[in-house]
Amino acid sequence: MRQLAEGVGQLLGRPPHFMNAYLVDDVLVDAGTPAAAGRILRQLRGREVAAHVVTHAHPDHFGSSHAVCEELGIPLWAGADDAEAIETATPVPAAGWLPGLMARGKMPPPHPVSRRLVEGDQVGSFTVLEVPGHSPGHIALWRESDRTLLCGDVFFRLPKVSAPWNFLTFDVRRNHQAMRRLAALRPALVLFGHGKPLRDPDLLSRVADALPGSE
Repeated sequence: MRQLAEGVGQLLGRPPHFMNAYLVDDVLVDAGTPAAAGRILRQLRGREVAAHVVTHAHPDHFGSSHAVCEELGIPLWAGADDAEAIETATPVPAAGWLPGLMARGKMPPPHPVSRRLVEGDQVGSFTVLEVPGHSPGHIALWRESDRTLLCGDVFFRLPKVSAPWNFLTFDVRRNHQAMRRLAALRPALVLFGHGKPLRDPDLLSRVADALPGSE
């Protein structure tokens, strides 16, 4: 595990930074695909883990959630408007062909969501921000004291910082609003669902300012 800030570690994966999971204080944030369960559990061995948070209900973020929660005996938390999709393993809506593709494929195992997170809730030393758009109930985690942001898939960094691909996104316009909101925080460290960490708030702002409809 790679330490990135106080109480924040990035779990290692292959290829590096492609599907990220983090340990924030004693909370696992996101859990990759079902194939990631083994590597996640190995890296958490011997560490205190009290809960698991999913930033949004896409199968590359809650794929191993059931396995990890069952093995560690921990509760699963998620944004209020994404909880049902995780509990029923139902594809969330998106603007493109993704829901139909997922409906024909195998979704990850469902798992009960014991806490539905909303704006202002605390997750360890972080505050929940509701940033819907990429999914209906997408959340981010923000720590004001050192300006650390876990943005989920509000932004991608594959390899450039950008909006997530439209065909994967529930409401592109609302996600652009979420991008502007997070960029306005001027985070010193941004941790993505996909991509390397970023320590350049100016770059995040430039990407947000270049979105359609920005002034």
